[in-house]
Amino acid sequence: MSEMITADLVDLDLSADTKEAAARALAERMVAQGRVTDLDGFLADVAAREAQMPTGLDGGIGIPHCRSEHVTEPTLAFGRSARGIDFGAPDGPADLIFLIAAPAGADDAHLTILSSLARQLMNAEFTSALRAVDNAAAAAALIRGDESPAAAAATDSEDSTAASAGKASSDAAADGTAPVPGARVADVDTVAPAPGATGERPFRIVAVTSCPTGIAHTYMAAESLENAGRDAGVELVVETQGSAGFARLDPAVIEAADAVIFAHDVPVRDKDRFAGKPTVDVGVKAGINRPADLIAEVRDKAARGEVTAAAAPGTPVERAGDSGEGYGTKLRKWLMSGVSYMVPFVAAGGLLIALGFAIGGYKINKAPSVMDHFVWTQTDSWAALLFQIGVVSFGFLVPVLAGYIAYGMADRPGLVPGFVGGSIALTINAGFLGGLVAGLLAGGVVLAIQKINIPAALRGVMPVVVIPLISSAVVGFLMFVVVGKPIASAQKGMTDWLNGLSGTNAILLGILLGLMMCFDLGGPVNKVAYTFATAGIAVSNPSDSAMKIMAAVMAAGMVPPLAMALATTVRGKLFTQTERENGKAAWVLGASFISEGAIPFAAADPLRVIPSSMVGGAVTGALSMAFGATLRAPHGGIFVVPLIGNPFLYLLAIAAGVGVTTVLVVVLKGMRKQSPEGSAKEGAGAAISARGDSKQPVAA
Repeated sequence: MSEMITADLVDLDLSADTKEAAARALAERMVAQGRVTDLDGFLADVAAREAQMPTGLDGGIGIPHCRSEHVTEPTLAFGRSARGIDFGAPDGPADLIFLIAAPAGADDAHLTILSSLARQLMNAEFTSALRAVDNAAAAAALIRGDESPAAAAATDSEDSTAASAGKASSDAAADGTAPVPGARVADVDTVAPAPGATGERPFRIVAVTSCPTGIAHTYMAAESLENAGRDAGVELVVETQGSAGFARLDPAVIEAADAVIFAHDVPVRDKDRFAGKPTVDVGVKAGINRPADLIAEVRDKAARGEVTAAAAPGTPVERAGDSGEGYGTKLRKWLMSGVSYMVPFVAAGGLLIALGFAIGGYKINKAPSVMDHFVWTQTDSWAALLFQIGVVSFGFLVPVLAGYIAYGMADRPGLVPGFVGGSIALTINAGFLGGLVAGLLAGGVVLAIQKINIPAALRGVMPVVVIPLISSAVVGFLMFVVVGKPIASAQKGMTDWLNGLSGTNAILLGILLGLMMCFDLGGPVNKVAYTFATAGIAVSNPSDSAMKIMAAVMAAGMVPPLAMALATTVRGKLFTQTERENGKAAWVLGASFISEGAIPFAAADPLRVIPSSMVGGAVTGALSMAFGATLRAPHGGIFVVPLIGNPFLYLLAIAAGVGVTTVLVVVLKGMRKQSPEGSAKEGAGAAISARGDSKQPVAA
């Protein structure tokens, strides 16, 4: 493994005027060293990270950083600017700029090195030495830790040493008490003693730091808080929830703590561990810039006896790690939580049912129970067994959907009323729509119950007895008496409409489903279309229209990855080396009906890839419906072609869509302007658009 930073990655006379120009200048050095494979793609990822939160820090530091699939190994480039560059720090421009590049799948050892650098940036002696160093090799050695700040300072002249102290107090540096850059030391001695902070032992604080990327700010805040804790004479232990690993604090340490500090920009994981203690909850930059103030504030809260309520644990959606989400985003995630848990039941049950029909014929659904009649040597008995197991699996579809929607909203307390509501939806023939409503009702009821102030003596029985009892009764009443009948009527109307589809209407539906499947490649819109299709065949004897819809959905979902694979094969020069490698995997992913295989291409160039995919998906969906292809299995790609009605025409529909998408992608990429500046701006904007409110999954 090569060194993370070398002299070739250092620019001590950075002439850039803007943060974008600075990132480009440093990234070009990474490209020259083979550390970055696609300059514009990498800069787009840097811009997307910068859009989440400015990376400027008090004390004249800028740390643009990101994870990117265009990075071959963890790399650091350093630039020093005489004029300063605005990275959004409250105290003005930065003269020390660190560009941190981490691969999308960086290992913990590499990320630990990056986290160590982030902690060093809170050391005034370290930053002063970087301002004074006069050659690139010495700067690289200092950053790597091969040379200590004191040794580096000893080799510099008096004039350069004086210049390096421009950001810190000379008196404070002389006696070794220089504060953390940007931190204001609070007079903690004036704070009234807090419970447990007697002369027997020092005041104890546990802290959690986290940031969206988990590379820099997380560890800088931890270092800043630990330094301030030593200055204040308190015991302070930090749990860093970052990319270099997440090691939970010992429960005994948390129990013994007198107070808690949260400095985070993503939700704290397992936050309920810290309930019942005085707490200060701020953004991660506050932990970097004013740690002494936070310590003083939390000690003051402890002195007043202010504690956080023993609230319910964070929900699975809250633990997902996204911050600043609105209600619409949360609603989408609640629904996707249910769908994600439901899909394995659909896949297993649907494939078993399809195999049962394939082996035993279409009358296998009339076979007696295998409990009453099963002959080991008869093929029909095995077909009936597969079919009946599949039917049982399908029977869980709606309850699992409802239960895990409620789980996404309210965690484990939502499971019981969610499953009850989903089962009632099946009982009253409210189907898939009933499951959606039951899940949302169950989660909402549990959240409402949890907001009630319960005496401490009853809290132990709440999750086991009280919440399941009350929530199930309320959800059951609403489903049976209030909303169940209208939903069942709506479900019946939709089913009758689907059964009546033919001709032009069926083709239009195929176009719509094809567009939805290719719009976000495994995202919420894609999952809506897929769930709509699987709900139609989630019965022992699905209608012909439902099986046509399932066929159209699977065919359209196979188009984007197959088209990207074909495009990288026929016109490889239009794609980066990484994309060409992803194209090889996309053949298998597309053939297996995994639309996510096209995500790396869409993330890098959404304005060309996504519209092209949607057009091809619409063509395939329309042709599949026009050809009357049917499918009983909810998944499987080309591996379930024997189970497809009109298989030859079905494959022809897929080939047509793949061809259309491939041609469009090749043409649009061939028309792309080659101007470096234009490509960078377009790439940055596209990346920000693609990453607006969701995390793109890494390609398999």
